[in-house]
Amino acid sequence: MELNLSKPICFFDLETTCINISKDRIVEISILKVYPNGNKESKTWLVNPEMPIPAVTTAVHGITNEKVANEPTFKELAPQINKMISGCDLAGYNSNKFDIPLLAEELLRVGYDFDMSNTVAVDVQNIFHKMEQRTLVAAYKFYCDKDLNNAHSAEADTMATYEVLKSQLDKYPDLENNTKFLSEFSTRRKTADFAGFIAYNDKGQEVFTFGKHKGKLVENVLESEPGYFGWIQNADFPLYTKKILTSIRLRKFNS
Repeated sequence: MELNLSKPICFFDLETTCINISKDRIVEISILKVYPNGNKESKTWLVNPEMPIPAVTTAVHGITNEKVANEPTFKELAPQINKMISGCDLAGYNSNKFDIPLLAEELLRVGYDFDMSNTVAVDVQNIFHKMEQRTLVAAYKFYCDKDLNNAHSAEADTMATYEVLKSQLDKYPDLENNTKFLSEFSTRRKTADFAGFIAYNDKGQEVFTFGKHKGKLVENVLESEPGYFGWIQNADFPLYTKKILTSIRLRKFNS
């Protein structure tokens, strides 16, 4: 079943130096852009992360320091990447927890705003886990009856994720063929930031999910303890979390 789209959607996958959202860097990114009329365009870039790739990570995706030494940095690629995903919904495999947050960090780090307010995110892994509980390799075999060669290659994983989602729509009549439904279905927990430090309570209000203020309204904490904002801004929290916290603070000031 082909996707029923109201605007383009970008399937993407990252290979990285490791899995720390705040500190690690992209070494390969592949994007498959699917348009509402069914047309597609695909781009894959190797990226110089400007930091060493640990041997244990190279053992997973096969990308060595030597392979990316002469490749462009993310800052150099950011204009192309930002242009390609601008105005699009996003999709991936485990993308809500990893790929989208890390891409947001990279873009914010080099001066590009990253705003999900008019974008929905479809996490194919979450759909798969709700239905079957497996890995991407098993998902590809289960839904598409194909073996996934070159697993942990960004391009192979991206293409496989796109095919798996289309097959999921064929297999499960309860899945609505629109990105808003798929986004809501594939989101496990509603959070204001990607990392989950700020979540929504049952009234739709932002609350902290960690530390001494866990469960408290963010607005109330920022009002009663202004220094907490400064502490978070200067601590090792993701840039997107800091951005969301700043927007909540400004909203309070403006009101």
